[in-house]
Amino acid sequence: MEATPSVPELRGTRSARRLPAELSELGGPAHGNVDLPLHLAWSGLSRFDLDQPRLRMSCYRIVLAEGQHDDLVHYLNRELLIAMWPVLRTLISRDIRDVWESAFDELAPHTRAAA
Repeated sequence: MEATPSVPELRGTRSARRLPAELSELGGPAHGNVDLPLHLAWSGLSRFDLDQPRLRMSCYRIVLAEGQHDDLVHYLNRELLIAMWPVLRTLISRDIRDVWESAFDELAPHTRAAA
């Protein structure tokens, strides 16, 4: 009989299916206002000024937590994600953090320490 995956494994699998193949696919804006659709920002603020660090961080937290593949590549920017990752990784769930760091060497803690 096949073992049933644990809840964290299921979450990790769900998160992994949403990922882009490479961080270079993340072509979102680096500046200006971003209006997140209702399926992402269903509670509270939906417009984020990416030039304001706190709003940029909030926007990325929402997209990482709620976004599907198309949302990730549309709203996230590769350079911003990498630059923000040391702080952002502490503000998102462990499941999401582990999936992203496992998938992309640029985000792995050992890579940043060596840089």
